[in-house]
Amino acid sequence: MDHDFQQYGAWRTRVAAALAAYRDGLRQADLLDPASEQQFARALARLADDRLSIAFVAEFSRGKSELINAIFFSDYGQRILPSSAGRTTMCPTELLYDASYAPCIRLLPIETRAQHLSTSDFRDDQGAWTVFPLDLSSPEKMLETFSQVSKTRQVPVEQAQAYGLYDPDDPDLACAPVENGMIEIPLWRHAIINFPHPLLKQGIVILDTPGLNAIGTEPELTLNLIPNAHAVLFVLGAETGVTKSDIDVWRNHIGAGSGRLVVLNKIDTMWDELKSDAANDADVARQQASVARDLGLEESKVFPVSAKKALVARVTGNQALLAKSRMPALEAALYGELIPQRTGIIRSQLGAELDTLGQARHAAIATRRHRIVEQLDELVSLRGKNQGVIGHMMARIEQEKKEFDASVQKLQGTRAVFSTLSAELQTTLGMEVVQRQIDTVRAAMESARFATGTRAPVRAFFEEARGNLYASNAKIAEIAAMIETMYKRFADEHGLSLAPPIGLSLDRYQAEIDRIEGIYLKQFGTATLLITSRGTLLQRFFDSIASRVRRTFRAANADADAWLKVIMAPVEAQIRQHKEQLKHRQASIQRIHDATDTLEQKIRAFEALREELDQLAARLVALAQGVTAELSAEPAA
Repeated sequence: MDHDFQQYGAWRTRVAAALAAYRDGLRQADLLDPASEQQFARALARLADDRLSIAFVAEFSRGKSELINAIFFSDYGQRILPSSAGRTTMCPTELLYDASYAPCIRLLPIETRAQHLSTSDFRDDQGAWTVFPLDLSSPEKMLETFSQVSKTRQVPVEQAQAYGLYDPDDPDLACAPVENGMIEIPLWRHAIINFPHPLLKQGIVILDTPGLNAIGTEPELTLNLIPNAHAVLFVLGAETGVTKSDIDVWRNHIGAGSGRLVVLNKIDTMWDELKSDAANDADVARQQASVARDLGLEESKVFPVSAKKALVARVTGNQALLAKSRMPALEAALYGELIPQRTGIIRSQLGAELDTLGQARHAAIATRRHRIVEQLDELVSLRGKNQGVIGHMMARIEQEKKEFDASVQKLQGTRAVFSTLSAELQTTLGMEVVQRQIDTVRAAMESARFATGTRAPVRAFFEEARGNLYASNAKIAEIAAMIETMYKRFADEHGLSLAPPIGLSLDRYQAEIDRIEGIYLKQFGTATLLITSRGTLLQRFFDSIASRVRRTFRAANADADAWLKVIMAPVEAQIRQHKEQLKHRQASIQRIHDATDTLEQKIRAFEALREELDQLAARLVALAQGVTAELSAEPAA
């Protein structure tokens, strides 16, 4: 596993290096406009921040934490994550590495559930987290610190209800209070373990969920963390097989698909010493087939393993026991699902951006070459001409300069329209609009006597969100059409070579709104609302929905703002360069008018410039091909 992910990290580094070299080549040639600069910056940032998230989902006591220990932390010679009988993970726990933090475990107090905010809303609020440093020199002390994720506390029933962790009318949340009227709840809401493990340094993020109940009580898992994981390992117990709650979670929150694997853990409980190995293997195979049938999967997607024996085997160096645990087959499948999926996404995204950047590069070089050839032809035409002809050409350039300046003045009218349309875009895409809609739904939910009364306001919320994105897309298309018309006019009038303006679509954000609504409808369908009260849970779920929609619109705003800042940049750069070119032509012919013996020197100079530009174009094509070659290579190359 270490070797596989290191190869993937090395491939990503090579792609980033080739992309940076291509950017630097364009920059040195003064061919990098602000729009292209922004595209390079975003592509390089994506490569640098690339994360591969793996979610482990299971009911408690299925050996989930032991599985993580066996796959990722066996080289420490002991268990790193707490793993024992009963519940050892009480809150969603992420293991990752962020160089901006010292090794530590950051814990979000359970009291934050009293606010109308999801866990994602607290990520950048450092003051909201309790931090425990990690002593990397002592595995025992690290294990003690990690045990924080299993801590609980007792609170009154009313407080548990306020946090959305208890509802006597909801069978999913009805846990029996203890005798003194107190209920045991998790001490922490979310944990982030910042740990400099080699795999985590490669960008792996491990999500350990605290059991199936938490999927309902912490909507962030349902809305964000599990759906966005690149791989989900659904862990079952070999001795229990598939339970009803397992089937519900599989169908409603995970489902078959790319990167979704089922782990049948604890096969060592089926090893009967009075049976032959072949008989034991046959029992495991029957359970594997039964699980696949119950979940509607191919048997090849169900992996029987013994995480406990795999960990022991790796700590003791027992290769025979490791093979018997069947862990290598699961790890190979995890690599086989995860890496190709992620490399495919990177290739698709970066390939499209390279096409756009290539068009901009070709247009910029074509414009520069056109200017050189135009001036060269102009100078060649002066051979043998008298002073009167040269004077006439100077007058023609002066007239061309005046006409160009007049066109630039007309551009101010386009700028004014552009500013007006940009302001209009904020009336449908601005964050104030989203917050007003959220406040309206919250008020409706508080006034509704029954959970079913909240369906119409939430449905209207999604419809308005979609409508705003649709209207924003239409406004963006209007702006793009106006800019494209301006580009074409300048190109036709002044011989400029301009690539089509960079486009923008908000379709992916509309798809995200649809996805969020789909999760809401699955979680709170009409039948569910009729048979249970679920009022507190529904409100908490909407808090997470609101947070997710806010982030979606914030990302759409960021894309729109960045696009508006650079969409006119290419034509503005061409205007500046064309002005400089006219000025240089005028000065060049003036010097020839004053001293005709410099004409041949000028012609030779422009011929040399043309050759240099052709060589530059070839070098830039080679740099672009270098990015494509690295992108197409396999990570193991």
